[in-house]
Amino acid sequence: MTDFTIEMLRREIARMIHVDPSEIGDSDNLMDLGLDSMRAMALVLSWEQQGLKLDFSELARDVTLGGWWAVVARQQNMERT
Repeated sequence: MTDFTIEMLRREIARMIHVDPSEIGDSDNLMDLGLDSMRAMALVLSWEQQGLKLDFSELARDVTLGGWWAVVARQQNMERT
C-alpha cells in the first residue's frame, strides 16, 4: 500500500479540480473549491487502487482537506495494526 500524506492528498485533489495545491487550505470546503461528488468518487477509487480502502460516507461528513486527512490517517493506522 502507498503511504499517503496530507500533501499527497492536496496535490491529487488540486489536480482533479485544476488548481494549484497552494490554493487548498486544510479547512477549505473542497466542494466550494470545485470538487463535485463524481470527482470525489474518482479520487476515492484511485486511492483504493493504491491500497487505501475508504468509506465515501465518512469523507462526506467533513469535506475539507483536514477532515479527509483525519479519515485517511485513521484508516492507515488501522491497516498497519
